[in-house]
Amino acid sequence: MKAQELARYENTLAGLERKGRRRVLIERAGADFSSNDYLALAGSARLSAAITSALQRGVPAGAGGSRLLRGNHPEHEALEAEAAVFFGAERVLYFGSGYAANTALFSTLPQRGDLIVYDALVHASAHEGIQAGKAQAVAAVHNDVESFALAIEQWRAEGGTGHPWIAVESLYSMDGDRAPLADLAALAEKYGGFLVIDEAHATGVFGADGRGFAADLEKRGNIIVLHTCGKALGVSGALLGASAVLCDYLVNRARGFIYSTAPSPLMAAAVREALRMLVDEPQRRANFDALYGFANAELLSKLGVAGSGSQILPVLIGDNGRAVRIAERMRAEGFDIRAIRPPTVPEGTARLRIAITLNVDGATITRMFTRLANIMAEEKP
Repeated sequence: MKAQELARYENTLAGLERKGRRRVLIERAGADFSSNDYLALAGSARLSAAITSALQRGVPAGAGGSRLLRGNHPEHEALEAEAAVFFGAERVLYFGSGYAANTALFSTLPQRGDLIVYDALVHASAHEGIQAGKAQAVAAVHNDVESFALAIEQWRAEGGTGHPWIAVESLYSMDGDRAPLADLAALAEKYGGFLVIDEAHATGVFGADGRGFAADLEKRGNIIVLHTCGKALGVSGALLGASAVLCDYLVNRARGFIYSTAPSPLMAAAVREALRMLVDEPQRRANFDALYGFANAELLSKLGVAGSGSQILPVLIGDNGRAVRIAERMRAEGFDIRAIRPPTVPEGTARLRIAITLNVDGATITRMFTRLANIMAEEKP
């Protein structure tokens, strides 16, 4: 290929470099302050043993086809049945990732003439699905119930006659704050709409047995809940819980479900074990609660920054280059921290996203925040 044919791509990358927004792949190293493996299940002996046992009983690594062809394995069916009971959903579908599930959901279920009102900070995968779908969409101010209501009322006043869809995360991935789910559920009920709750960062660590913040809402017919399996559950995939009719509609109309090779049956077996571990090993969540509470206190003590109250602790830097430099220096000293920059977060809000997991202890958290405070003082704005 000639150099000029690649020039536009090189120019784009150079522009990202100038803005401090170019991404590169970095190997994991040092103490874990960047993963979503909140309960440290990913490398747990019990999960490894479950995978080994599944292989020994003949569970294949690959599905070999889509779920509608030969790819529908008994492990998929067993996982979906067990997950429906665990989360209290009428039915559950297993997807290969949270991204795939959100894209399928939002591109398929909201219909032409409907309105999607999404929180301004909702996951990128929701945006992808919305853009691929047929419904009108509008952003609401983050965690502002009145903003959601006004958007629906304005749409109705302008002649909107379909159903409104409210799209939120229960715990936001970059800010670590919670959504007002009860108020949003009441809003959906008031306007004859649906509420989609992405529990990606709550599943496994909040609610009874780690069922998430939406556990009391999940049985309602107008509530759709997404539980990802690659974060606190330590494996991969996503479980979408909804009414049986909506799940059946996805099986028949969601192109991402119909035309994708089914998720690994081996991973389905691993997710089944992870769900059992949530019930069998409550001490993990108890230890985790104490650890992220301690981390919030240390953040305030060492940096003078109020914590989010959850395991996701954003430290706002603002300038992209400064955020990258601080993260690089922290990694060089053995603390795996990453800089998050636009467009993942809004312009001017580049940050360090510090994630607390059971892969570290309290002493390591204290050392990390002490060193971070020093480095931030040295790296002037």
